[in-house]
Order: sequence, then C-alpha cells, then structure tokens
Amino acid sequence: MIPAAFDYQKVRTVEEAIAALAGGGKILAGGHSLIPAMKLRLNRPPKLVDIAGISDLKGIKEEDREIVIGATATHAEIANDKHIKDNFPFFAEGTALIGDMQVRNHGTIGGSIAHADPAADWPALVLAADAVIEVQGSKGKRRIKSTDFFTGLFSTALEDDEIITAIRIPVPSNGAKTTYQKFAQPASRFAIVGCAVMRFADGKTNIAFTGVSENVFRAGRAEKVVSGNPLNDASIAAAVGAALQGVSILSDHYASEEYRSHLAKVYLKKALLAVG
Repeated sequence: MIPAAFDYQKVRTVEEAIAALAGGGKILAGGHSLIPAMKLRLNRPPKLVDIAGISDLKGIKEEDREIVIGATATHAEIANDKHIKDNFPFFAEGTALIGDMQVRNHGTIGGSIAHADPAADWPALVLAADAVIEVQGSKGKRRIKSTDFFTGLFSTALEDDEIITAIRIPVPSNGAKTTYQKFAQPASRFAIVGCAVMRFADGKTNIAFTGVSENVFRAGRAEKVVSGNPLNDASIAAAVGAALQGVSILSDHYASEEYRSHLAKVYLKKALLAVG
C-alpha cells in the first residue's frame, strides 16, 4: 500500500522541529506506528518532521536522582542500558517483548508513548514507574505526570505543537521490585493483556494495565489493597477482585470482554506473586 503524498523535513534541533510542525506536520522518529497508518491512509499528514538526528533527544543518563531517557532512545538501547537494568528491570523485560528485532532496534520510547496505542507496552511501564513526560512546544517546556498524560484512545495531553523530549523516572530506594507480565497477540506481539507492577521498599505498589481498556490505566483500587500490606494469598485475591471494578473492558476479535477480564486477573496475580 502507498501513502498519500507528503513533504519531508529532517531537523537538527528541537526548536526547528517545533517550528516545522506548523500546518499539521507529524513527528517521525522510528516510524513503526506512523508509517503503517499512512500506508493504510488512516493518517494523511501533509509533512513528516524527522527528529531522528536531534542529538539532544538521544541517550540515557542519571540526573538529580532521576533516570532520564531521551525521547528517541530505542527499545534496544533501553533494554541494554545499565541504569535501566539496575533500577527498572521491568523496562528491560518489557522492551524484549516488543515486536521483533527490527522494531526494537529502530522504534523509540517517545514515539510509542506519543502514539498511545491502547495495547502498547511502554504506556503501562511508565505509568507503573511514576514517570514524568518532559515536553517542549512553542510556549516552552513543561513536565506532565504519566498519570495525567494518557487521556483516551490514541489520545494524550500533548498539544499539537509539542513534542516529547525525555522521560524522567525517580530512582527508587533499594529494595524496589518490578515485573511486567504480558499475554501477547502472537503476530503483532501487542498486548492482549499487559500488567506492569512496581513495588517499592516501603510497600507502596503501583499497578498499570495495557490492552484491557481503550487506554492504559492504573488500577487504583487494587493498589490500595496491597500498598503497605504484605503480599499473601488473601491480599492478592482481594486486589485481583478489586482491580477491574468500574473499568470498561475491551471486546474484539482477539478476546471477548469476559476472556480479557479473566486474563487481566490472571496476569495481575502473576505480577503480584513475582514482586512478593
């Protein structure tokens, strides 16, 4: 399939990228979400703004007790980074489950988060890690809590002229445990159900789901059950029972509402046992 005609501009700075977005341009980073949509003509941007060459958007570092991941860091770079392995091992687990080798080598964390696919892995992972999304637009820079960033189906809090520049995650104290449990669609490897859990040394527990509803979400009711309490059969069962209360469950040709709900509960139990 062939996309509709479009202009192409390769930029070297964030400011140049923001200026180039005027008139309805779309950011091109890894391209693994945007290009297929363009080939299907589900998306017809008049211009692609290629940010792959912006050096300020690359790399992973520790800064002010935060791990800072550049928006164009690839899945493979994140999976192999020592800062990530030491502090957020479920990021490495999650990236190993994304697509195939080509996708992992070229796809970017910023692109995945901005696209906000309801079955993508990164949104759940950054939610569970209490990440903050750093963005920049014509009005300057701002930081958005991940809990405020994902607003609906393929929808985020980004303004039209803003781009993600980095993902910032507070370094947890020693003793934190993480896991990402995923039931994947075998062809696309998107999550039919994905559950990311981060349990801090003080017992605070973050639980995030992807693939279950029309957008990624934190399971607040389940978090309240287990945060600060021992993880045992009784507390895990109570968390599993509470997790999906009030959640609208997806039903599609991959999984019915009933089956997807069952899977979510099974994978939450697996996740809590993994960090217990």
